[in-house]
Amino acid sequence: MNNYETVFILTPVLSEKQTKEAVDKFKKSLNSSGAKINHEEAWGLKKLAYPIQKKSTGFYFLMQFEAPGDAIQKLEVEFKRDERVMRFLTMRMDKDHFEYAEKRRTKLSKTA
Repeated sequence: MNNYETVFILTPVLSEKQTKEAVDKFKKSLNSSGAKINHEEAWGLKKLAYPIQKKSTGFYFLMQFEAPGDAIQKLEVEFKRDERVMRFLTMRMDKDHFEYAEKRRTKLSKTA
């Protein structure tokens, strides 16, 4: 199993309840594929660098998880099929990336 990080942007016209439902859907998809979610963050409504689907803002979310390789393909199909997702990016974390993420998480938990 490898460590992955995915960031996705949801359309800004969703209510708080709808965004939570969308994120829960993706978490369930990962869990059903045998993934273990290590960390998740809601970055909130951010301005986009350029308009996407005639929208200038979007809700950003980050998830870090441990999963088998075939889970990524299933997750990305879910992203592509869901009209609420404007963009997404999934990356496999190498050793240095994983260590940096761990340090960042501990630093965030100490300040919170």
